[in-house]
Amino acid sequence: MPTWGWITGAIVLAAAMGVAYIAPPRGAARLSRSPNDASPAASAAATPTLGPGESLRDGVIVSANPDLSGVQFSRTGWSTDFTRRTVPFREIQSGGPTKDGIPPIDQPKFAPVATGATFLDPDEPVIVVQHGADTAVYPLQILLWHEIVNDTVGGEPIVVTYCPLCNTALAFRRTLGGTVLDFGTTGNLRRSDLVMYDRQTESWWQQIGGEGIIGRSAGARLDFVPASILAYRDVVSAYPGARLLTRDTGHSRRYGQNPYLEYDSSTPFLFTGPQDARLKATERVLTVSSGSGSVAYPFAILERERAVNDQVAGAPVAVFFKAGTKSALDAEALKDSRAVGSAVAFSRSVDGRILTFEASGSGVVDTDTRSRWDITGRAVSGPLAGTQLTPVVHGNHFWFAWAVFQPDTRVYQGR
Repeated sequence: MPTWGWITGAIVLAAAMGVAYIAPPRGAARLSRSPNDASPAASAAATPTLGPGESLRDGVIVSANPDLSGVQFSRTGWSTDFTRRTVPFREIQSGGPTKDGIPPIDQPKFAPVATGATFLDPDEPVIVVQHGADTAVYPLQILLWHEIVNDTVGGEPIVVTYCPLCNTALAFRRTLGGTVLDFGTTGNLRRSDLVMYDRQTESWWQQIGGEGIIGRSAGARLDFVPASILAYRDVVSAYPGARLLTRDTGHSRRYGQNPYLEYDSSTPFLFTGPQDARLKATERVLTVSSGSGSVAYPFAILERERAVNDQVAGAPVAVFFKAGTKSALDAEALKDSRAVGSAVAFSRSVDGRILTFEASGSGVVDTDTRSRWDITGRAVSGPLAGTQLTPVVHGNHFWFAWAVFQPDTRVYQGR
């Protein structure tokens, strides 16, 4: 356990660096829509306990005068409608920064993806989002310090998010009920996960699940956009025409440096909630969900098998794994971090037939045509060369973060 002196020093250091949260001590078939269709509040209570003057309307707790005594977050500077919520106030705690103390990127600037060679290690992790002919790439070395990018990809307003404490990278459509929303950081956490807000209504949103949890939009849900974490070198190879988020963010940050030193080898920090002992808390998992269930694929198994054929809610799914991609949460310099690999999920359905995949040499082939596929789901040789598998919306998370929101998740045990 860290000493209080260490924690005090960490707070001062965090403030000086502009870090998102206090770093821990060292060692310490709606498949196309959402990786978490069930409500994040579902595991809190099947039937919420209502207090005096509260009522339940379409899953939203409504109160004329909400009791905020004893809460662990500040209402100062907020115009949020706190009379509406889907989760207990007691589950939300301050992560340290104030509203937009972790500044989102509202006017992202891009350059050709190949220019990233000047500041990115070939195996550094980046988030990739595609819409139509447009491919946008967001380095985690930048998202570590900002967590949110409001952007437009292929004409679609989206928000790209990353929660370092959960290692969760997710993208959403920003249009809700005909209104385009802009998102910022509340500085608060729920079960260690990022709580963001929209500037139009100042409603608060849970990153995992994409659900409005407090305010006018409580109970609403954002639509997910497929987003993958890949190594920079693989993105340059697969998407040479992609555009890359640059360090020209309008903010001075230590891009390329990791303020969460060795976090993915330590105990979850600022986490309140039960821990599922089926996997190590910070085991990386790829998750796929539907309205009737979720499946988690541990990286430890994926690294061994490299190609998994499965079904989620009756839909055929393939998960590919490639070694080499570095952690964003290990060494102080991302270029020096250990390799953890990349995992991506796709539909196995191609032109009306279901393909089966297997590891072959350093890559993946399908057993039907012996075509060879890369980590982006593209057939690079064989009879199906040029074919692109359809991405399935998925998430890469630490196990503890996913399991606390989706405790009924099936854990893939391997072949």
